[in-house]
Amino acid sequence: MPIWNRQDVKNVPMDKQARIYVAGHKGMVGAALVRRLQAEGYANLLLRSSVELDLRDQNAVGSFFSCERPDYVFLAAARVGGIIANSTRKGEFIYDNLMIQANVIHNACLQDVKRLLFLGSTCIYPKFAPQPIKEEYLLTGPLEPTNDAYAIAKIAGIAQCRSYNVQFGTRYLSVMPNNLYGPNDNYDLTNSHVLPALIRKFHEAKVAEAASVTVWGSGSPLREFMHVEDLSAACLFLMNLPEDAYSSLLSYTPAPALINVGSGQEISIADLARLVQKVIGYAGELVFDTSKPDGTPRKLADSSRMHALGWRHRIDLEEGVRDAYRWFVDTAEVCR
Repeated sequence: MPIWNRQDVKNVPMDKQARIYVAGHKGMVGAALVRRLQAEGYANLLLRSSVELDLRDQNAVGSFFSCERPDYVFLAAARVGGIIANSTRKGEFIYDNLMIQANVIHNACLQDVKRLLFLGSTCIYPKFAPQPIKEEYLLTGPLEPTNDAYAIAKIAGIAQCRSYNVQFGTRYLSVMPNNLYGPNDNYDLTNSHVLPALIRKFHEAKVAEAASVTVWGSGSPLREFMHVEDLSAACLFLMNLPEDAYSSLLSYTPAPALINVGSGQEISIADLARLVQKVIGYAGELVFDTSKPDGTPRKLADSSRMHALGWRHRIDLEEGVRDAYRWFVDTAEVCR
């Protein structure tokens, strides 16, 4: 059975013929959502690539929504990247994400979309937030400087969803996953996140029979990882929640319309590197470049509210890394 088709969604379902718009369907999260929706029998998906529909273009987004009139929206479109991209392209990250979010959320409201899930990231929380990070810790301290532009854009999206819920009675929920990985990830060494970057580095070192692989930083920061197929299951679970449970999330105090989705399991970057090294079968030396930044020292999301609803992740990290590596090898020519 495919790794992404293990968890059935057993809530009150969306109508199988509902018009469902997945924004960003070619990205890692969007592609996983499409696979899961199709596997569950949803046959009326609205999909547009960035070439077909530039979500930064207010008029184009307005025309799309007025023509297609989706019933549900999964907002997974975003400009994303790792520590290098986030710290060197801040202008692009804040502008593109603000425009994408504002246009989609606003037009969803204009067209009376029933429910919208806005996908963000746990980087919205303060750099030194108490651990594990609860939803109510949002805006209680300074952000990690290397990704503050992206985080501020996502915080604005959360505020927009909340504001529209209050003023216009919309039903928009912001979902904050932890570090994601899996098929359709970005393996570019300049723009990727840590896990796909490690997969590519170790794979190329193994092929080249290189003596060592260098990892940025000390290896000491702790991170929580979740396979993107677990996130897709979580998103469909949330979108299908019965009305009373869904309403309770929108009105929850002190963090309305915001919920963490995570595995609850964390690992140091050093141990993650060793795990990837093991999966790939690289026999050389592992070197840590302590002159490079570590980023946030620890980032573990408190997903207790999600767990209380009855959802938990299914894919353990080693199994997930093996799946991601298989995908990378199978599609390596397009990952370079």
